[in-house]
Amino acid sequence: MAEEKITLSKQDRRSVALRSTFLQGSWNYERMQNGGWCFAMIPAIKKLYTNKEDQKAALKRHLEFFNTHPYVASPVLGVTLALEEEKANGAQVDDAAIQGVKVGMMGPLAGVGDPVFWFTARPMLGALGASLAMGGSILGPILFFVLWNVIRWAFMWYTQEFGYRAGSKISEDLSGGLLQKVTKIASILGMFVLGSLIERWVSIRNGFRAYKGYNFTGQLKFLNSRSYAIITDTVMYVVTQEESFSYRNHPCIVCSRYLRTCSRYSVI
Repeated sequence: MAEEKITLSKQDRRSVALRSTFLQGSWNYERMQNGGWCFAMIPAIKKLYTNKEDQKAALKRHLEFFNTHPYVASPVLGVTLALEEEKANGAQVDDAAIQGVKVGMMGPLAGVGDPVFWFTARPMLGALGASLAMGGSILGPILFFVLWNVIRWAFMWYTQEFGYRAGSKISEDLSGGLLQKVTKIASILGMFVLGSLIERWVSIRNGFRAYKGYNFTGQLKFLNSRSYAIITDTVMYVVTQEESFSYRNHPCIVCSRYLRTCSRYSVI
Protein backbone atom coordinates (compact mmCIF):
# COMPACT_ATOMS: atom_id res chain seq x y z
CA MET A 1 0.00 0.00 0.00
CA ALA A 2 1.43 3.35 -1.03
CA GLU A 3 2.16 5.88 1.67
CA GLU A 4 -0.21 8.80 1.97
CA LYS A 5 1.15 11.97 0.41
CA ILE A 6 2.06 14.72 2.86
CA THR A 7 0.66 18.11 1.90
CA LEU A 8 0.71 21.50 3.52
CA SER A 9 -2.74 22.73 4.44
CA LYS A 10 -3.89 26.31 4.02
CA GLN A 11 -3.50 26.79 7.76
CA ASP A 12 0.13 25.64 7.55
CA ARG A 13 0.85 28.08 4.76
CA ARG A 14 -0.91 30.86 6.63
CA SER A 15 1.29 30.23 9.66
CA VAL A 16 4.36 30.57 7.44
CA ALA A 17 3.00 33.84 6.02
CA LEU A 18 2.37 35.27 9.50
CA ARG A 19 5.86 34.35 10.65
CA SER A 20 7.40 35.92 7.53
CA THR A 21 6.42 39.30 8.98
CA PHE A 22 9.46 38.89 11.25
CA LEU A 23 11.80 38.11 8.37
CA GLN A 24 14.22 40.82 9.50
CA GLY A 25 13.74 40.20 13.21
CA SER A 26 17.18 38.61 13.59
CA TRP A 27 18.98 40.33 10.72
CA ASN A 28 22.73 39.82 10.90
CA TYR A 29 25.76 40.86 8.85
CA GLU A 30 26.89 37.33 8.05
CA ARG A 31 23.75 35.74 6.59
CA MET A 32 21.32 38.66 6.85
CA GLN A 33 17.70 37.35 6.82
CA ASN A 34 18.49 33.68 7.36
CA GLY A 35 17.20 33.62 10.95
CA GLY A 36 13.85 35.15 10.06
CA TRP A 37 13.56 32.88 7.04
CA CYS A 38 14.20 29.76 9.12
CA PHE A 39 11.70 30.98 11.75
CA ALA A 40 9.02 31.33 9.04
CA MET A 41 9.67 27.81 7.72
CA ILE A 42 9.31 26.04 11.08
CA PRO A 43 5.54 25.24 10.84
CA ALA A 44 6.04 23.65 7.41
CA ILE A 45 9.12 21.71 8.52
CA LYS A 46 7.26 20.26 11.50
CA LYS A 47 4.37 19.21 9.27
CA LEU A 48 6.50 17.67 6.50
CA TYR A 49 9.13 15.90 8.61
CA THR A 50 8.22 13.86 11.66
CA ASN A 51 11.74 12.56 12.21
CA LYS A 52 13.88 14.82 14.44
CA GLU A 53 16.96 14.31 12.30
CA ASP A 54 15.09 15.33 9.16
CA GLN A 55 13.80 18.41 10.94
CA LYS A 56 17.31 19.36 12.04
CA ALA A 57 18.60 18.89 8.50
CA ALA A 58 15.82 21.10 7.13
CA LEU A 59 16.49 23.84 9.68
CA LYS A 60 20.18 23.76 8.86
CA ARG A 61 19.34 23.92 5.14
CA HIS A 62 17.38 27.13 5.65
CA LEU A 63 20.00 28.85 7.78
CA GLU A 64 22.04 29.58 4.68
CA PHE A 65 22.48 33.12 3.37
CA PHE A 66 19.29 34.86 2.26
CA ASN A 67 18.52 38.51 1.60
CA THR A 68 15.84 40.29 -0.43
CA HIS A 69 13.10 42.86 0.03
CA PRO A 70 11.02 41.68 3.03
CA TYR A 71 7.71 41.74 1.14
CA VAL A 72 8.82 40.11 -2.10
CA ALA A 73 10.30 37.23 -0.12
CA SER A 74 6.78 35.75 -0.08
CA PRO A 75 6.85 34.18 -3.58
CA VAL A 76 10.26 32.71 -2.74
CA LEU A 77 8.73 31.21 0.40
CA GLY A 78 5.92 29.72 -1.67
CA VAL A 79 8.30 28.05 -4.10
CA THR A 80 10.42 26.75 -1.23
CA LEU A 81 7.35 25.27 0.46
CA ALA A 82 6.50 23.44 -2.76
CA LEU A 83 10.04 22.06 -3.07
CA GLU A 84 10.14 20.95 0.56
CA GLU A 85 6.80 19.23 0.10
CA GLU A 86 8.12 17.34 -2.93
CA LYS A 87 11.27 16.37 -1.02
CA ALA A 88 9.26 15.12 1.96
CA ASN A 89 7.23 12.93 -0.40
CA GLY A 90 10.31 11.21 -1.82
CA ALA A 91 11.13 13.36 -4.84
CA GLN A 92 14.79 13.72 -5.79
CA VAL A 93 15.25 17.31 -4.59
CA ASP A 94 18.61 17.90 -2.97
CA ASP A 95 19.65 20.72 -0.66
CA ALA A 96 21.62 22.49 -3.38
CA ALA A 97 18.56 22.66 -5.63
CA ILE A 98 16.45 24.33 -2.92
CA GLN A 99 19.16 26.83 -2.07
CA GLY A 100 19.78 27.46 -5.76
CA VAL A 101 16.15 28.40 -6.36
CA LYS A 102 16.17 30.72 -3.34
CA VAL A 103 19.34 32.49 -4.45
CA GLY A 104 18.20 32.67 -8.06
CA MET A 105 14.90 34.33 -7.12
CA MET A 106 15.99 36.68 -4.35
CA GLY A 107 18.23 38.78 -6.61
CA PRO A 108 15.72 39.72 -9.35
CA LEU A 109 12.89 40.20 -6.85
CA ALA A 110 14.95 42.47 -4.58
CA GLY A 111 14.94 45.20 -7.23
CA VAL A 112 11.15 45.15 -7.47
CA GLY A 113 10.30 45.82 -3.83
CA ASP A 114 11.83 49.30 -3.53
CA PRO A 115 10.12 50.99 -6.52
CA VAL A 116 6.80 49.25 -5.94
CA PHE A 117 6.49 49.69 -2.17
CA TRP A 118 8.93 52.35 -0.92
CA PHE A 119 8.78 54.70 -3.93
CA THR A 120 5.18 54.25 -5.14
CA ALA A 121 2.67 52.73 -2.72
CA ARG A 122 3.89 54.25 0.53
CA PRO A 123 4.40 57.84 -0.76
CA MET A 124 0.95 57.81 -2.38
CA LEU A 125 -0.79 56.52 0.75
CA GLY A 126 1.31 58.81 2.95
CA ALA A 127 0.35 61.85 0.88
CA LEU A 128 -3.32 60.87 1.09
CA GLY A 129 -3.12 60.47 4.86
CA ALA A 130 -1.10 63.67 5.28
CA SER A 131 -3.61 65.72 3.29
CA LEU A 132 -6.40 64.56 5.62
CA ALA A 133 -4.26 65.13 8.72
CA MET A 134 -3.36 68.66 7.59
CA GLY A 135 -7.06 69.37 7.41
CA GLY A 136 -7.43 68.31 11.04
CA SER A 137 -8.89 64.86 10.42
CA ILE A 138 -7.81 61.94 12.60
CA LEU A 139 -8.66 59.65 9.67
CA GLY A 140 -5.36 60.61 7.99
CA PRO A 141 -2.97 58.38 9.98
CA ILE A 142 -5.64 55.70 10.47
CA LEU A 143 -6.32 55.49 6.75
CA PHE A 144 -2.62 55.29 5.97
CA PHE A 145 -2.07 52.51 8.52
CA VAL A 146 -5.07 50.44 7.40
CA LEU A 147 -4.53 50.76 3.64
CA TRP A 148 -0.79 50.14 3.86
CA ASN A 149 -1.21 46.92 5.83
CA VAL A 150 -4.10 45.70 3.67
CA ILE A 151 -1.98 46.12 0.53
CA ARG A 152 1.08 44.62 2.18
CA TRP A 153 -0.72 41.59 3.56
CA ALA A 154 -2.68 40.94 0.38
CA PHE A 155 0.50 41.05 -1.67
CA MET A 156 2.43 38.78 0.70
CA TRP A 157 -0.31 36.16 0.99
CA TYR A 158 -1.32 35.91 -2.66
CA THR A 159 2.24 35.93 -3.98
CA GLN A 160 3.18 33.19 -1.53
CA GLU A 161 0.22 31.14 -2.73
CA PHE A 162 1.20 31.82 -6.32
CA GLY A 163 4.74 30.63 -5.66
CA TYR A 164 3.47 27.52 -3.87
CA ARG A 165 1.26 26.51 -6.80
CA ALA A 166 3.84 27.36 -9.45
CA GLY A 167 6.70 25.62 -7.69
CA SER A 168 10.09 25.69 -9.32
CA LYS A 169 8.53 26.64 -12.69
CA ILE A 170 8.26 30.23 -11.48
CA SER A 171 11.99 30.65 -11.95
CA GLU A 172 11.41 30.43 -15.71
CA ASP A 173 9.37 33.66 -15.58
CA LEU A 174 12.17 35.46 -13.75
CA SER A 175 14.54 34.92 -16.66
CA GLY A 176 12.32 36.98 -18.95
CA GLY A 177 11.67 40.70 -18.94
CA LEU A 178 8.57 40.64 -16.72
CA LEU A 179 10.25 41.88 -13.55
CA GLN A 180 12.15 44.58 -15.41
CA LYS A 181 8.90 45.87 -16.92
CA VAL A 182 7.15 45.89 -13.54
CA THR A 183 10.05 47.77 -11.97
CA LYS A 184 10.15 50.35 -14.75
CA ILE A 185 6.39 50.98 -14.65
CA ALA A 186 6.41 51.34 -10.85
CA SER A 187 9.36 53.74 -10.96
CA ILE A 188 7.69 55.95 -13.58
CA LEU A 189 4.40 55.96 -11.69
CA GLY A 190 6.14 56.82 -8.43
CA MET A 191 8.05 59.75 -9.94
CA PHE A 192 4.90 61.02 -11.66
CA VAL A 193 2.87 60.95 -8.45
CA LEU A 194 5.58 62.59 -6.35
CA GLY A 195 6.11 65.27 -8.99
CA SER A 196 2.40 66.04 -8.99
CA LEU A 197 2.28 66.26 -5.20
CA ILE A 198 5.07 68.85 -5.06
CA GLU A 199 2.95 71.60 -6.59
CA ARG A 200 -0.06 70.62 -4.49
CA TRP A 201 1.45 70.38 -1.01
CA VAL A 202 5.03 71.68 -0.94
CA SER A 203 5.58 75.33 -0.09
CA ILE A 204 8.62 77.18 1.23
CA ARG A 205 8.50 80.34 3.30
CA ASN A 206 11.40 82.50 2.25
CA GLY A 207 12.96 85.83 3.12
CA PHE A 208 15.61 87.45 0.91
CA ARG A 209 17.96 90.08 2.31
CA ALA A 210 19.46 92.19 -0.48
CA TYR A 211 22.85 93.96 -0.28
CA LYS A 212 21.48 97.53 0.03
CA GLY A 213 19.08 96.67 2.82
CA TYR A 214 16.01 95.54 0.91
CA ASN A 215 14.11 92.74 2.62
CA PHE A 216 11.65 90.73 0.61
CA THR A 217 9.09 88.34 2.05
CA GLY A 218 6.65 86.13 0.23
CA GLN A 219 5.50 82.59 -0.29
CA LEU A 220 7.38 80.53 -2.86
CA LYS A 221 5.51 77.80 -4.63
CA PHE A 222 7.12 75.35 -7.00
CA LEU A 223 6.20 75.62 -10.68
CA ASN A 224 5.16 79.25 -10.08
CA SER A 225 6.30 81.68 -12.77
CA ARG A 226 5.94 84.71 -10.50
CA SER A 227 8.27 83.19 -7.94
CA TYR A 228 10.75 82.44 -10.69
CA ALA A 229 10.77 86.11 -11.66
CA ILE A 230 11.22 87.17 -8.04
CA ILE A 231 14.15 84.82 -7.48
CA THR A 232 15.78 85.84 -10.75
CA ASP A 233 15.54 89.57 -9.96
CA THR A 234 16.78 89.07 -6.39
CA VAL A 235 19.82 87.17 -7.55
CA MET A 236 20.56 89.73 -10.25
CA TYR A 237 20.29 92.58 -7.76
CA VAL A 238 22.63 90.93 -5.25
CA VAL A 239 25.16 90.17 -7.99
CA THR A 240 25.07 93.56 -9.75
CA GLN A 241 24.22 95.70 -6.69
CA GLU A 242 22.24 98.06 -8.93
CA GLU A 243 20.05 100.68 -7.36
CA SER A 244 17.23 100.18 -9.87
CA PHE A 245 15.56 96.96 -8.84
CA SER A 246 12.94 95.55 -11.20
CA TYR A 247 11.16 93.19 -8.80
CA ARG A 248 8.33 95.58 -8.03
CA ASN A 249 7.89 96.50 -11.68
CA HIS A 250 6.93 92.97 -12.76
CA PRO A 251 3.24 92.61 -13.66
CA CYS A 252 1.28 90.05 -11.66
CA ILE A 253 0.03 87.31 -13.98
CA VAL A 254 -3.17 87.00 -11.94
CA CYS A 255 -4.42 90.57 -11.57
CA SER A 256 -2.11 92.26 -14.15
CA ARG A 257 -1.11 94.97 -11.65
CA TYR A 258 2.49 95.71 -10.83
CA LEU A 259 3.77 93.64 -7.95
CA ARG A 260 4.50 96.79 -5.92
CA THR A 261 0.73 97.32 -5.68
CA CYS A 262 -0.35 93.66 -5.70
CA SER A 263 -1.61 92.40 -2.37
CA ARG A 264 -0.11 88.97 -3.01
CA TYR A 265 3.42 90.23 -2.36
CA SER A 266 4.75 92.67 0.19
CA VAL A 267 8.06 94.52 0.14
CA ILE A 268 9.44 95.63 3.48
